[in-house]
Amino acid sequence: MALVALGVTGGIGAYKAVEVARGLQKHGHDVVAIMTATAQRFVGPLTFEAITRHRVITDQFEPGANAEIEHIALTTQAALLLVVPATANTIARLAHGVADDFLTSFYLATRAPVLIAPAMNTNMLEHPAVQANAATLAARGVQFVDPGSGFLACGWIGTGRLAEPEDIVAAADLILSRSDTMKGIRVLVTAGPTYEDIDPVRYVGNRSSGRMGLALAQQAGRRGAEVTLVLGPSSLQVPEGAGLAAVVRVRSAADMHAAVTARAAQQDVVIMAAAVADYTLADGAKPQKVAKDEGNLTLTLVRTRDILADLGHARGDRRTPLLVGFAAETSDVVARARAKLARKQVDLIVANDVSRVDAGFEVETNAATLVAADGIEELPLQQKTTLAGRILDRVSRLLTEGRTEGTPAR
Repeated sequence: MALVALGVTGGIGAYKAVEVARGLQKHGHDVVAIMTATAQRFVGPLTFEAITRHRVITDQFEPGANAEIEHIALTTQAALLLVVPATANTIARLAHGVADDFLTSFYLATRAPVLIAPAMNTNMLEHPAVQANAATLAARGVQFVDPGSGFLACGWIGTGRLAEPEDIVAAADLILSRSDTMKGIRVLVTAGPTYEDIDPVRYVGNRSSGRMGLALAQQAGRRGAEVTLVLGPSSLQVPEGAGLAAVVRVRSAADMHAAVTARAAQQDVVIMAAAVADYTLADGAKPQKVAKDEGNLTLTLVRTRDILADLGHARGDRRTPLLVGFAAETSDVVARARAKLARKQVDLIVANDVSRVDAGFEVETNAATLVAADGIEELPLQQKTTLAGRILDRVSRLLTEGRTEGTPAR
């Protein structure tokens, strides 16, 4: 059981922090709440005291002979500082080292991991100042539970609402239960789309953001793996502090094929999460922009090389590297995934229905079915960061099973 310092700040999402506290307890953790002055305008300290069975810290200068000792002890005893919700103001104070209450002072004093769940208005979240402050914290190793999309307290519809309590608890539990389960394992992850250029201006692409692959790379790094990320032209930033050994930027399917096949033999696991183009221009990109005229433009497309299938065929009867593919489908999801598993000679297929508006491309949540030779496992809708952990749990089991059957660890 670990001790979690739960920082609660002044946002409407403060009421969900009560559910987070209860969820952490159900996972066997002890919780001490730290409430800012504005947080107490949304939820009373007595609520957290009743749930946690600990005195709630509300004052940096609380009187009493033992108060200061207890506060200092908490900075050394806490295994995690979890801030739920994290307002724009709190993120700014943490980023700039302002220590004007107990929570911000605690952040400077503790050496425990820090996990933040932002919640605010969409425009505030997207403001360059907030993004810069979050980037500063991420560069220091602070981890984030991304906010969700939907109806906000201000009446808007957009991104900024606090992540669901179960997702926050899962992210916290992953940090608290980290046991270097993939330490020494070499993992290559592909992420993002590929772009097949038509000319210097136009290209054929797809809607992949790269969020799922980035989450897998980050989670594998946090578990101690030596991670190589092969990233297509994604607009997302590579997470700071993720422990990535290398980041290889590519653009086209051919680029990604070359980058992956050149490195695959040195890996223990290859996870093909990228949405690689199935077709490219037959004659390649034109050196000059194709002029627009009154007629139609006909493009001749040819198949690209199937990276995952090539890896499966090259591996043959060997058990390494362990191969994981993704199947983005709009119908017959499991059946198509099973066919891909056999045809491409791989170990695991992560199948998902990208016709859903709440899963797949360009959103922060996903649902998947893990398809392997020994059966299927349904993973319900959840944050992609959480789903990445579930996928890696399955990968770790497959690695263990392979070693039990006689394949030596590298």
